[in-house]
Amino acid sequence: MRYVTLGTGGPGESVGVIDPTAYPARLSELADDLPSGARAFATDPGHYDFSGRRCVKDLTPHEVRRVGDRAELRLRHHCWKHDEDLVVRYEGVSRFHVDTAEVCDVRILGEVVLDEVLPHAEGCSHEISCRTGTLVVVCRDLVAGWVAAGCPEA
Repeated sequence: MRYVTLGTGGPGESVGVIDPTAYPARLSELADDLPSGARAFATDPGHYDFSGRRCVKDLTPHEVRRVGDRAELRLRHHCWKHDEDLVVRYEGVSRFHVDTAEVCDVRILGEVVLDEVLPHAEGCSHEISCRTGTLVVVCRDLVAGWVAAGCPEA
C-alpha cells in the first residue's frame, strides 16, 4: 500500500493501527487519473467508513473467476456489519497476483483489512490487503457493485 497505513510495526507505525486517512486525502489529486469505474469505487463516501455497511473492511474474498483478460472477484459479507456482498469486475487485466501459496483459493486470504485503488500506466491498480495475504490486480478499469446477501433481519 502506498498511502494506507496498516500498522505492521515498521518505522513510525504502531502494530495493529489501521489509518487510511492519507489515501482519501490524496484521492482528490489522483481521481482524475483513474478510469471512470475505478474512480467511482475509490471515491464512494462509504468506502472507508469503518462503521458503514459499504466499507470494504471485514469483507472476505470468496471467489475469483477469470476468462481471458477479465476477472471477477466476489467478496462475502459478514452479517454483523454488512447486508450485501461486493462484486468487483476487472476489464483488461494485465496482472493478477495473490501472495499466498493457495493462489487458486482466495478464501485463504481472510478478511479485508483495507484496499487502495491507484492510477497505473495500464489503467489502474487495485491492492487488497487481507489478514493473511494481499491481492493485486492491474487492469484497464474495474466496476464494483453491491449485491443483496442473505442476512436475517435484526
